Amino acid sequence: MSKILNHLPALMNQVRRVAVEAGNLTLDYFDDAGFDGADMKADGSPVTLADQKAEELIEKALKEITPEVIIVGEEAAAGGYRPDLSTEEYFWLVDPLDGTKEFISGSGDYTVNIALVQNNNPVLGVVYAPVHGELYAACGEGTAIRWMEDTGKERPIRVRDVPNEGLTIVSSKSHGKGDRLDEFLTHYKIKKQVQRGSSLKMCAIAAGKAEMYPRFGLTCEWDTAAAHAILNAAGGTITTMDGAELTYGGSDPKFLNPEFIARNRDIPLPHEMET
Repeated sequence: MSKILNHLPALMNQVRRVAVEAGNLTLDYFDDAGFDGADMKADGSPVTLADQKAEELIEKALKEITPEVIIVGEEAAAGGYRPDLSTEEYFWLVDPLDGTKEFISGSGDYTVNIALVQNNNPVLGVVYAPVHGELYAACGEGTAIRWMEDTGKERPIRVRDVPNEGLTIVSSKSHGKGDRLDEFLTHYKIKKQVQRGSSLKMCAIAAGKAEMYPRFGLTCEWDTAAAHAILNAAGGTITTMDGAELTYGGSDPKFLNPEFIARNRDIPLPHEMET
């Protein structure tokens, strides 16, 4: 096993460089007026050449860093790649372009997501939003950071104290409305709701800009793993509706996640509240 796996801060720095390189590659295909050239995958979701080229770049780089660690990328999985992870201590989860709908529409709210999973838990995550020049990363409790390209500076991030005036809720630009979400939010005092694309929703909680992101639609493991590692490191969590921590490893044949709630750890779920 690669020695670098025992030195997660050093590994995280390498993965940060890979994410930025892949993100900059996607900018070659990005147009804020919109992208006209997307194909449809078997599940009906869009894919672009930017997704495919970025995944190729990331996969090549990760194989050089940790040659023996299996890589599960969104585009490879869409093409039928389905490795047996049941005996793997480590594997990579990669979404080369999370928020393809945002990318196609000309929105900058898309990200490159790279996560290292150990024993079904995300232990390292990097999320890079190339249009915004904004990067989030973490590799364990208290290590979460946000780096901005325009200043070249990074700062530690952590969830903020739960505000008395009410919660800020983040929801999906593409899947952010619905009766189930509305019903769920009746259990809480809400200050405002904001919409973000991609895994930036979970990063907003980690950075202390929001408190909760309830997700009632379909997502896949590569959509959440990197931001999950960052949120865990910043004092947050992602759990199923019954409170079990989200885990990874392809227990679903399509790598689908259960519905989940990303939040500050201090916020109880409805069934945990006193009645």
